[in-house]
Amino acid sequence: MAGCGPCGLAAALLLHRDGHRVTLFERFETPRPIGSGLMIQPTGRAVLRQLGLEEALVESGARIDRLFGRNDRDRTVLDVRYGKLDAGAFGVGIHRASLFDLLHTAVAAAGIAIEGGRTIAGHEHGSLAFADGKRAGPFDLIVDALGSRSTLAPPTGRDLAYGALWASLDWTDGFDGHALEQRYRAANRMVGVLPIGRGQAAFFWSLRADQVDAWRTAGLDVWKEEVRALWPATAPLLDQIPDPDQLTFARYAHRTLRRPAEPGLIHLGDAWHSTSPQLGQGVNMALLDAWALAFALREREALGDALALALSLRRDHVALYQLMSRLFTPVYQSDGAMLPLLRDVIVAPLTKVWPAPRVMAAMVAGIVGSPMRRLGLA
Repeated sequence: MAGCGPCGLAAALLLHRDGHRVTLFERFETPRPIGSGLMIQPTGRAVLRQLGLEEALVESGARIDRLFGRNDRDRTVLDVRYGKLDAGAFGVGIHRASLFDLLHTAVAAAGIAIEGGRTIAGHEHGSLAFADGKRAGPFDLIVDALGSRSTLAPPTGRDLAYGALWASLDWTDGFDGHALEQRYRAANRMVGVLPIGRGQAAFFWSLRADQVDAWRTAGLDVWKEEVRALWPATAPLLDQIPDPDQLTFARYAHRTLRRPAEPGLIHLGDAWHSTSPQLGQGVNMALLDAWALAFALREREALGDALALALSLRRDHVALYQLMSRLFTPVYQSDGAMLPLLRDVIVAPLTKVWPAPRVMAAMVAGIVGSPMRRLGLA
């Protein structure tokens, strides 16, 4: 198992519980998470439920009942409510470190081997090659969970123009404790606040990748003034940021491997498919991939047949959400003026008309295309 992110850890647990001998390889000496907050959707919750971790997930994070956004003219342009699906539908905002701890603790308790300080450079004949020239293997199966810049996958796709500055801050009053809230100016400025449990909030600011240096040069005061002008309520959060190094810039890529598997190797999660975070599906899609692999290995005796089944169970859902990401990302992160105008004046009012509220909720929940039914998940 290459990579100790949520996908690698979950896949390792699932395969170990099915009786496979699993070894995790991680580039850090001590595995650790990278990033701030994320949302676990009903799809991801279903996989964590199978691992016996859903209750701990909810306790560690914050229940999210809706996504809500206004533009700089105080017009509501986004209002998605999980309750339009059913009373039991909700997301969970959680710090990446909290999710990592849940999975890593379970992996350690299961006695799954983890080898840290192993920077993977490539693979050959079922073995892993490391940057220091050493090798490990051969293995019956290599699972690539190294993310969108995996060294086990050929380069493909493209980096997106926009990324985001992220920080984890102490929660303050003035925000909905059960909502992802955002404010927009056109599509080139966006600020968001996500409750992530344990008295914390994930704070993010949309920014073009080629403007990061200019942002640093201008200084925090200039930036804070711009954020406060767009959303005055963020002032107490901004006061917690005296140093620009508190903010981490996250880059995003849109990529899909044409061949997500080959003999003895399968790519899962962002190593196979990655998008912008606008639909909040990254980790959730990866968890579904991990479940699909475990499910397929139970259903098929021959490894090649199992890998083919795992991909067939996920390919349509992946393609559907890749398409939706391509369509929706420019609406919220782009330099054009026409798309945000259409979003605010035409699309936003239409989303309040039946059946749009339920369709939008299903889209955000990750259940469009019925992925859980195909995977035997409740």
